[in-house]
Amino acid sequence: MSGNEERRVAQAFASNFVAPIGPQLDAFETTVRDYLGADVHCVGLSSGSAALHLALRIAGVGSGDEVWVSSMTFAGGIFPVNYLGATPRFFDLDRESWTIDVKILAEELSKAAQKNRLPKAIVPTDLYGQSSDLNALEKLAEQYDVRLIVDSAESLGASYKNGRKAGSGGDAAILSFNGNKIITTSGGGMLVTRHKNWAEEARFLATQARDPASHYEHSTFGYNYRLSNICAAIGLGQMEVLDARVARRREIFARYQSALTRPGIAFMPEPENTKSSRWLTAVAIDPAVTGVSREDVRLMLNEHQIESRPLWKPMHLQPLYSGSQYHGSGFDERLFEIGLCLPSGSDMSDEQQDEVIQHIVQMLDRAH
Repeated sequence: MSGNEERRVAQAFASNFVAPIGPQLDAFETTVRDYLGADVHCVGLSSGSAALHLALRIAGVGSGDEVWVSSMTFAGGIFPVNYLGATPRFFDLDRESWTIDVKILAEELSKAAQKNRLPKAIVPTDLYGQSSDLNALEKLAEQYDVRLIVDSAESLGASYKNGRKAGSGGDAAILSFNGNKIITTSGGGMLVTRHKNWAEEARFLATQARDPASHYEHSTFGYNYRLSNICAAIGLGQMEVLDARVARRREIFARYQSALTRPGIAFMPEPENTKSSRWLTAVAIDPAVTGVSREDVRLMLNEHQIESRPLWKPMHLQPLYSGSQYHGSGFDERLFEIGLCLPSGSDMSDEQQDEVIQHIVQMLDRAH
């Protein structure tokens, strides 16, 4: 916590708004909108998955439709496709950015258009804090009249070309304030959209789809998806330190990169004119060159009570999605085999990071 959350929460209690409505929720939505610096509308929700679910439903996704998605992502960025009875089609990553491969996407969109089987929506993931190629994706979405919903759950605080903030792209973007994100509301998310009518429909659906009447009237079904006013108060305190958190994460990434780069060790690249939030420090360890595997390093760190974790397992490799359509060369599969997320918390001290680095360097030196 930044130190100001308790004061913000106390204000929420003083206002007597503890339900999913109130001045702190309104202020949080406004604060995020102002931070993004774009002509967008923000709707505070209970999770990033809830935001994606609503965005897909509002985009018209339904049973039998296809949604094209980044395969390397968290499960919560895919499950809403299943909620709606649609089918995901998975795409590989670009080697230069570790985000969805736009060239492969363009090729498949061209083929799909010829066969009249275009997807209902495209959902690229801003992986580990890195913005997807928004310009190219938005151009493709417009060309083929397909809805673009950007999964920016991991990238708040990052920026795309010309300083454009991650989370401001597509027809809609989704944010997450889960406990493991760069800022948190304990649990929570947000739908960000340039379409005013999408924001209005999201608020309607997120509050049980209650029609305007003195009694409870429902012409469609909705969800209990609105963000608590208390959680929004926490978010207000967190927004005060977002840029400082990004700066610290980038500093941690740079220290790792400086200390550990050697043959067989590669860090997540950063395309020119972009700024990743470096939500997590992602590194690839080639055992054929270093003499140690990703798993060797992970287990060694674990013995020293230092937690690390493999990169996301691509969704097309998950038992749930066995047999699903996948397009790519398997670059994401390779990253999963050799990729590791190192400790990257914003409050990590230099001394703690030096300890991690020392253990890894010693292991690599012994193997060499």
